[in-house]
Amino acid sequence: MDEMKETGKGKVWLVGAGPGAADLLTVKAKRLIGEGDCIVYDRLVGEEVLCMIPSGKKLIAVGKSPGRHATPQEEINRILVREAELGKKVVRLKGGDPFLFGRGGEEAEELCRAGIPFEVVPGISSSLAVPAYNGIPVTHRDYVSDVHIVTGHHRAGRNQVIPYEALVKTRGTLVFLMGVGALAEIMDGLMGAGMDGATPAAILEQGTTAKQRRAVATVGTLAQAAREQQMKAPATIVVGEVCSLADEFAWYPKLPLFGEKFLVTRPEGRDSRLQDRLRELGAEVLSVPTIRTVPITETMGLREIGTELERLEQYQVLAFTSPYGVERFFALLLEHGMDMRAVAHMRFAAIGEGTADELRKRGIRADYVPEHYDGVSLGKLLAESLADGTRVLLARSLRGGKEILGEIEKNPGIGYRDLAVYDTEFLEERGEMLRSFMGNGSVTGVIFTSSSTVEGFCRMLGEDFPYDRVRAVCIGEKTRRTAEGVGMQACAAENATVEALIDCVVGK
Repeated sequence: MDEMKETGKGKVWLVGAGPGAADLLTVKAKRLIGEGDCIVYDRLVGEEVLCMIPSGKKLIAVGKSPGRHATPQEEINRILVREAELGKKVVRLKGGDPFLFGRGGEEAEELCRAGIPFEVVPGISSSLAVPAYNGIPVTHRDYVSDVHIVTGHHRAGRNQVIPYEALVKTRGTLVFLMGVGALAEIMDGLMGAGMDGATPAAILEQGTTAKQRRAVATVGTLAQAAREQQMKAPATIVVGEVCSLADEFAWYPKLPLFGEKFLVTRPEGRDSRLQDRLRELGAEVLSVPTIRTVPITETMGLREIGTELERLEQYQVLAFTSPYGVERFFALLLEHGMDMRAVAHMRFAAIGEGTADELRKRGIRADYVPEHYDGVSLGKLLAESLADGTRVLLARSLRGGKEILGEIEKNPGIGYRDLAVYDTEFLEERGEMLRSFMGNGSVTGVIFTSSSTVEGFCRMLGEDFPYDRVRAVCIGEKTRRTAEGVGMQACAAENATVEALIDCVVGK
């Protein structure tokens, strides 16, 4: 960043976003997405990758999408220069690799002319990744040792000529990008240059995503097969003997959740084990937070927090109903000039394993964890386990449900204080993105980790959305009832754990 300080200008990173799947993004690309001020992206950037962009970033879409023309390249160049001259860190996200048919070279030229510093971050190209996800090795020692990548897209105003004779003579694997519209022309050109019409060939649609499809045929029949299966862009065309290995080597379609696309609504920055596990099983995962957890800022609430922290010695049990509650409570201790010693005399209760894990990070073992991870079960456990005269400090959300309190109150010998240490806000800024994802019908399930996430989801989509089409996978019975209350088809995990949610997803 030193050049930014010296020149007063910002900087541009031309970043390859890979073929679509979030876990095929490079480590550097992921870091830059988090650090950038302005994200300029095209339509080939995968939905999973777009979901990784943190809230608060300036987003500029420059790709062609249904109902909207593509932004001219000259205008994209001007946008990059303009944003950098405002002193911003500009991340130009491009599908695949920025220098492989991505017009990254033209953008680099413009940045050089304008004196804007830039870096190029290579990305995994669909020319390699998409065949791999379809079981096609572009090289194989027993078949072919070279691969040739060709654009099938004609540049506007130019009569581009593909060197068919030269390509056929190589006898290597041929990969055509952006060639769906010219598929018949390409196949005819290859046969006209002497390629045997019986040579295996394949067209691979939306590779590495839940909508991945393939048609494997021959050079002579591929265009017809693509028409019959209504194959559409974006798609990769592969020609060569290695295409015959697709059925045998196809590994991605064999994963148990292949073809499924789940939308996860939990707050940004929370544990990603759920998303990671879903991807391991083959699903595409879109993360669109519908709520966020925030510190208490209201004066009365802050005063109550201060009062209770000053008299912690009066409580014997400290109970938490979420990992964030643990995180926020101990942050409040430090903010008030206190530390772990202030709660050393207490026993600890956690609503479930996730919350207990957050305590373990601080060297604390939870004394009370219910068998079923919900408020009712935790309240019941405390009411049955604690002796008369015990005082409980319940540190949780301002919007916490009353179920846990009702259970505790069944034992009149127990005293408690319900203390709000954080609040929950409903989000609106990703509403357009959520409406886009849900509107195209590709999402096969929505995962809700609290009733608040259901409410936030509905606020984003509005009253007129057909909620009866939504398959909801819920973390508990309360959340399931909330989802069903708006008409969703809902199921509930047996417990509030990643494993239980996964079992619910796969129908165990």
